[in-house]
Amino acid sequence: MSDASAPKTRMQKMLDTVERVGNQVPHPVMIFIYLIGIIIALSTLLALFGAEVSYQAYNPATGNIEPATTAARSLLTIEGIRFMYTGVVGNFMGFTAVGVIIIAMVGVGVAEEAGLVKVLIRKLVIISPRWALTWILTFVGILSSVAADAGYLVLIPLAAAAFLSVGRHPLAGLAVGFASVAAAFLVNILIVPVDGILTEITNDAIRLVNPTQTIDLASNLWFSIGSVVMLTVLIVLITERVIEPRLGAYTGDYTVPGENVLSEAEYRGLRYAGIALLGVLAFIGLLLLPPGAPLRNPVTGAMIEGSPFMNSLIVTIALIFLVTGAAYGKGAGTMKGSADIIAAIQKAIGGLSGLILLLLVISQFIAFFNYTNMATLAAVSAAKFLEWLSLPSIALIIGFVIAVMGIDLIITAAIAKWAIFAPVFVPLLMQLGVEPEVVLAAYRVGDSPLNAITPLNAYFAMIVTFAIKYQKDAGIGTVIALMLPYVIWISVIWTAFLAAWYLLGIPWGL
Repeated sequence: MSDASAPKTRMQKMLDTVERVGNQVPHPVMIFIYLIGIIIALSTLLALFGAEVSYQAYNPATGNIEPATTAARSLLTIEGIRFMYTGVVGNFMGFTAVGVIIIAMVGVGVAEEAGLVKVLIRKLVIISPRWALTWILTFVGILSSVAADAGYLVLIPLAAAAFLSVGRHPLAGLAVGFASVAAAFLVNILIVPVDGILTEITNDAIRLVNPTQTIDLASNLWFSIGSVVMLTVLIVLITERVIEPRLGAYTGDYTVPGENVLSEAEYRGLRYAGIALLGVLAFIGLLLLPPGAPLRNPVTGAMIEGSPFMNSLIVTIALIFLVTGAAYGKGAGTMKGSADIIAAIQKAIGGLSGLILLLLVISQFIAFFNYTNMATLAAVSAAKFLEWLSLPSIALIIGFVIAVMGIDLIITAAIAKWAIFAPVFVPLLMQLGVEPEVVLAAYRVGDSPLNAITPLNAYFAMIVTFAIKYQKDAGIGTVIALMLPYVIWISVIWTAFLAAWYLLGIPWGL
């Protein structure tokens, strides 16, 4: 380890400050409880002073844009207190993100418990030639957000071991694994469980402006896929042009203990999973492809727009993970029968207890916030001010990305941050002509890069531990120094990518 008496660098002092401040940040549940208290007090003050705004709004009864006036509503009136007391259960049950995440984890939990996710990652690393190793690790790392824990716990240490096994510096492998899993967390070529929660929070915010407008799970799909391709190239270039030259040749004494070997049972499990995947895809195809199929739009016959298939996409994803995971478990011997599958589902749902508690508090926060009309007042007032400034919408979008990045240093939970930002920024930017799917895409960009550098990342200490295994004097500064180039370049290039996508008018999703 480094000499404790040596003077600290500016970077170390900054990190000490971030860590000290971050350790004082309360649990996300408490943050929202405090925010509820602030809303109650602020709504009372605004109502006392008669705060109100006039604007043009969509009237669902007439289908026209009409003049509207909204006034602040206090939560400390008889009606407000009644709303808070009697609405707790309804607010929670009406918060559809709860159902989305539980359904998703029914499938993902089986795949994780059976070992399918881990084996797929290991298999891809094993078959990678030396020149393609960085590319495959990066791509798989980005996609691992479908089961985030598997990415952190399996891919990152495996990436370090894989680099060492082919004669490359293991800390470079650690860095590329951490960057791809953490700094690109909110994009994927697949629809992942967190998309369901972010989409539902976005829709709740949209209803503040237009109760009839919604976005669906695939509203950012094209942007996410484009981001995955761009970020894969960028992370590979940073690794091979910046990180590895700085590290040089590995001189440590750690050797790879042959971790990257699949057993015959694991190969058999993969074969079973492949057959099961074909079967479930054929089943979904029967429900979707024939004319008049039950998952097509019953009016237009469309497979995508307004179809039951798109409206229940999370069910399809859960089904794929459930069937392939169970088949892998049967073939690999990690699951003996239905009792093991049910136990895996119970374990996955049980592991959501902390998240469900957070969603319970978030649902109350959103309901209370919406009741007070504060989001409408803030959005309309800010929109009028920004209109007076005549700022281009692209400047507002970039400013929003920067704001999210700043908050990410102390509040790393993507769901918790979006629950705060969405009710304010989605209506605000909608008032200025920016579609909600653009705001959500901007949030994805702002939320991800700094995950790889903040000590408040729940896995940051674990990454430092991995680094010490290969370099005995490694510490927080070692990991920060490794990740800074990724954070800086990803933040800049990805923001520019978002701006270009917006200015070119490329579709954001389905």
